[in-house]
Amino acid sequence: MRICPSFHPSFPSLALLLTASVWVGTAGLLGEGRRQWLHAPSRDITNQSQVFLHGTFPPGFLWGTGTSAHQTEGAWDRDGKGASVWDHFTHSGTFRDGQGGADAATTDTADVSSDGYVRWQEDVQALSYLGVRSYSFSLSWPRLFPDGDASARPRPGAVRHYSRLIDQLRARGVEPVVTLHHWDLPQALQERYGGWRNHSLVGLFDSYATFCFRTYGARVRYWITMHNPYLVAVQGYGTGEHAPGEKGDPSAPFMVAHNLIRAHAKAWHTYNTHFRPTQQGQVSIVLGSHWMVPRQDPSRSANVDLCQQSMEAVLGWFASPIFGDGDYPTTLKARQRGLLPEFTPEERLWVRGTADFFALSFGPNNLRLDRSLGHYRQMVSLDLRGLLGWIKREYGGQLKVLLAEVGWFSEGSAGREDTEAIYVTKNFINKVLKAIVLDGVQVFGFTAWSLLDGFEWTSGYSIRRGLFHVDFSHPNRTRLPKTTAQFYKQVISDNGFPGDETTQEVNGGFPCDFHWGVADSSLQVHLHPVSPQFTDPHLYSWNLTGDGSLRPVRGVRLLTREPQCSDYLAIRGHLRLFESTAASHYHFALNWSLILPRGDLASLDPQALRYYRCVLTELHKQGREAMITLYYPTQRDPNLGMPGKLHASGGWLNQSTVEAFQEYAALCYRELGPWVHYWITINEPNRLVDVYLSGEEQHRAAHNLLLAHAKAWRLYEKEHSSQQGALVSLALHADWAEPANPFLESHITSTQRFLLFELGRFLDPLLGGAREGARRGEKGGEGAYPEEMRAYLAERARVLGVPGSPLPRFTPQEREELRGAMGFIALNHFTTRLISPRPLPAPQSPSPQYHLGPNHDCLLQTDPTWPSSRPGSLGQALVPWGLRRVLGWVSQRYGRVLPVIITACGIDDQAPVNDIIRQHYCKRYLQEALKARQLDGVNLGGFYAWKLQDRHGDKFGLFASLQHQSRPKGSVAVYREVIANTTAACPAGEARATCHVCARLWENKPLLFLGTCLLLSAAMLATVAAVAVRRRRRAARAGGGRLGGRRAGAPVCAAPRRMTCQPWEKRGLHRAADRIRVVQR
Repeated sequence: MRICPSFHPSFPSLALLLTASVWVGTAGLLGEGRRQWLHAPSRDITNQSQVFLHGTFPPGFLWGTGTSAHQTEGAWDRDGKGASVWDHFTHSGTFRDGQGGADAATTDTADVSSDGYVRWQEDVQALSYLGVRSYSFSLSWPRLFPDGDASARPRPGAVRHYSRLIDQLRARGVEPVVTLHHWDLPQALQERYGGWRNHSLVGLFDSYATFCFRTYGARVRYWITMHNPYLVAVQGYGTGEHAPGEKGDPSAPFMVAHNLIRAHAKAWHTYNTHFRPTQQGQVSIVLGSHWMVPRQDPSRSANVDLCQQSMEAVLGWFASPIFGDGDYPTTLKARQRGLLPEFTPEERLWVRGTADFFALSFGPNNLRLDRSLGHYRQMVSLDLRGLLGWIKREYGGQLKVLLAEVGWFSEGSAGREDTEAIYVTKNFINKVLKAIVLDGVQVFGFTAWSLLDGFEWTSGYSIRRGLFHVDFSHPNRTRLPKTTAQFYKQVISDNGFPGDETTQEVNGGFPCDFHWGVADSSLQVHLHPVSPQFTDPHLYSWNLTGDGSLRPVRGVRLLTREPQCSDYLAIRGHLRLFESTAASHYHFALNWSLILPRGDLASLDPQALRYYRCVLTELHKQGREAMITLYYPTQRDPNLGMPGKLHASGGWLNQSTVEAFQEYAALCYRELGPWVHYWITINEPNRLVDVYLSGEEQHRAAHNLLLAHAKAWRLYEKEHSSQQGALVSLALHADWAEPANPFLESHITSTQRFLLFELGRFLDPLLGGAREGARRGEKGGEGAYPEEMRAYLAERARVLGVPGSPLPRFTPQEREELRGAMGFIALNHFTTRLISPRPLPAPQSPSPQYHLGPNHDCLLQTDPTWPSSRPGSLGQALVPWGLRRVLGWVSQRYGRVLPVIITACGIDDQAPVNDIIRQHYCKRYLQEALKARQLDGVNLGGFYAWKLQDRHGDKFGLFASLQHQSRPKGSVAVYREVIANTTAACPAGEARATCHVCARLWENKPLLFLGTCLLLSAAMLATVAAVAVRRRRRAARAGGGRLGGRRAGAPVCAAPRRMTCQPWEKRGLHRAADRIRVVQR
C-alpha cells in the first residue's frame, strides 16, 4: 500500500539532494550490524574488554538524569491543562479493568504523582545534589495547548512554568534537554483525528514544535522531538497496553509509526530552516531498543540473521529511514508486506538525515517486546555495549550518541534501599565506557532514568525507577535520595571509574622460605596395583608346554615380606605430578575413616597408615615438605569423612567425638610426625557446621570442633613438639565479604557480622587477645567467642521470642586449653561475596524455616560486573583484591606475630587443558598476596594452589584426568614460572634447578638403567684387565728368582716355609691350574 502525503516539503529539491549527499558521507552501510555478533568480544575474562573497565569518560561528558511530564508533574487539570490520552486512559474503565496494562493497580493514576509541577524547585535541588550537567524533561502538549492546536493562545501558567524551570537549570550550570512529546498526546486530538493514525497530526505537531522552538529555543541547546515512538505505535495502537489503548487493526501500528517519523522529520526541517542559524541547537528523536544475542552458536549465519532481523524490526524500523537510506529495512518490508506504508522517493530524501545525533533509550520498557516483532527465537540481552556497537556499524562510526534514557527498576516496597538497581546501573555505565574506550563509539552523554519515582505507565506505582524516593502517601511528596542516587553522584564526581589500588601492580618477590605449595583433598590410598616381586608366595614354571606361559608349582610356598614403599606404583606417579609443578610443599589430607574404620585404635588399618608413611618418605626424598590435614570433612561422604560409628552416635554434636579425634591425632603424630612440619587438625570447620540444620546444632558442633582442635594442639605441644618441631593449626574457609550496598549502614553491619561468624567464631577463642599481645610481642587468646557475636545472638533470641542465646560457653579449663592453640593462621580463600541483611521476622509468629540455616542472618550475592568462571562451572567470581583484604582483616584483628598461610586458593575452570581463567586467577591473586605482604605488612608465609588434579567432576586441578591419564594444564607452566622468578635468587632455587634435571632423567628410567649397567660392566672389565696385567708383571719378575730354583715336580704350596701342604690344599691348587698359569724353568 502506497501512502501519498497531503503536504510537501517547503524547500527546494536541490537542498534535499545536498542534504542527502552530505549524509551519505557519514552514514554506515545498512546490514553491517551483522558484524557486531560475528566480531563480538570473546568470553575470555583475561581480555580487558570482558572485565570491569577502570577509566574515566571524555572531558565534558554530559552526565544527566531525566523525567517525563505525565509521569511526575501531576496537577493534571491545574492552570487550564487539558486531558491527555494517558489521563483519559487511566481514568477510563479500559485501564482499570486490566484490559490495558495487565499489571497496573486498579486505581493508579498520574493525577498527583510526584507533584513536580508544584514542587519543581525541589527537583532542581535534587539535580544539584547529584551534580549532573544535564536534565532531560518533557513539555506537556496538553498543558500548553489543551486542545492540541498551537495556533491558539497557550496557557500562560504552563509557559511560565517551563520558562522558570529552564532559567533555574541554566543558572545552576545544568543543560536542559527538552522533549516535545513523551506519549501525552492531547485527548482532543485523539478524539477529533483518531490520534497518530491520522496524517493531519504531522502538521499539528509541527505547529506545536515551532511554538516551542520560538519560545524556549534561545535557552535550549538539545531538543528531542518525541520519545520512543516504537512503544507508542505498537503498544498504543497495536496491543492496547498503552494509551490510547487501541487494538485490533494490524495495520494501525505501521501507519502510526509512519506518521510519527514524518512528524519528526517535519519538525527537524522547521528547526533546521528557521531556528538553527540563530539558536545553534541540535534536534533528534529518542529511539528505544532492546538487544539480541544468538540463542546458540553465534558463528552460525542463520542465528546472526535472525538477530539482525529483530533489531531491524524494532530499532531499524525508525532508525533506517532517519539514519540510514531513508526507507524501512528490507527484511521488515518483506515480513510486513501489505501492512507497511511506503515512502515516496522524495520523502526518502526528505526524511533521511533528520537527526543531529543518535538519541537512544535502553531499559525495561523495551525489553518487554511484542513477541511477533521482537524475539525471532533469539535471546534478549542487557548488553548495552553490544547495542552501541551495532548502531556504530549499522549507521556510521562518526555518529554521535546520547544515551537519553538508561535505567532499571525496583519493587515499590524497596524504599530507598535499591541495591539491585545500583549494580544494573553500574553495569550499564561500564558498558558505555567500554563502548567509548574500546570500540570507538562516540557517546557524549548518559541520562540515568529517572530523577524521581513517578507513575510507571501500565505498572502504576508498583515499581519505582527514580534516583529519589517519593513518599506518595505524604501530601508533600517528600523526596529523599536512594542509594542509587548516592552511587550515581559518586560516578559523576569521579567522571567514571578511575583506577585505584586494586588496579595497580607492585614489583618484588617473596622470601626464600616462602611456602610454594599445592593443596589437595584426602589423598587416595591405592594399595593396588603393587609390585608382586616380593609379595607373591608362589613358585612358577615357565614354558613347560611351549606356549610361553607361567604356571604355579603346586605345593610350594615361598616366604614373602610386607609391601615396601617402592611396591606402591601409584605413589611415585602421583608425586611425580607434584614435583613437576616446582612447588616446595604438598598439602594433603589423611582419611580418618580409612585409618580407623570404627574410630578406635582397635580398628587400625596398618596398610593405610603404611601407605601414608610411604608417601611422606618419598616426598622427603624429593626434598619437599608436607602439610598434613588430619580431618577433611566432605559432604560427598554420608558420614562427613569421619568413621561411621562416630557419625552414627551424633558426630560433632557428641562430646565423645572430641576424645576420639584426640586419640586419632595422637596416632598420626606418633606414626607420621617425623616427616611432617605442618599439621592442620580440621579443614574448614566453618563450612562443616553448615550441614547441621538448626542454629543451635551449628553452634554446638562448632564448639566441639574448637575443643577437638585445642586438645590435639595441646597434645602435640606436650608430647611431640620438642622432638619433631612442627606447627599445628586449623584451616578456615576465608572468602572475603563486602557490603552489597556500601551506602547502607545495615549492609555494612551485616558484613562485619558475617566475618565474625565465619572467622571470628573460630579465631577469637584461640587468638582473641592477639591484638593486645602483639603489642608486647606475644601471642595468645582469650578463649571466648566474639562479644559482638554473642550480643547479636542474644538480641536475636529476644526478637524471635526464644529463651536465651544458643551460643555455648567455655569452662575455665576449656578456655585455658583454647588460649593460643595455633602455630600459624591457615586460610582457604577462593572468592569474594556481597552481603546484605536478612530481615528478622515479626516476634509473634516467626516461620519455622527461619530457625534453619546460619544465625548470622546474612544473604549472599555477587556483583554482575565481576568476571566469573565459565558457564557450566561453579560461576565463581574472580575478585583478586578480596584476598588482600581478608589478609588485612585477619592481620589487623589478630596481629602479625603468627604467620598467615593461604592453604588453598583456586578456581573451577572447565577448560580441559588451556585453562586461561586459572592462569589469570593465579597471576592476579598472587599479585594481591604480594601487595598484602609488601604494602600492608601481612606476615604471609605461603601460598598453596588448589588443587593438584581434577576429581569428582570439578575442574580445580592443575592436571586433567583424561582416560585415566594425567595431563598438565597451562596453569602448571604459569605456576612454575612464578615460582622460578621468585626463587631465582635463593640458594634453594639452584638445588631445585638441579632436581629438574634429575626429574628428566627419572622420566627415562629404562635408558638410565641401561646406561648404568653399561657403565658398571665397563668398569668391571677395566678392573679385571688391570688386575691381570699386574699379576702377569709380578709373575714375570718372580720367575727369575725363587721360582727358578725350585725342584721340578715339587708341589706348589701357599703355606709358609718349613710347612707341608695338606692333601686338600694340593687338590685346590690342581683345580686352579686351568686358571692360574705357573711358569716353570
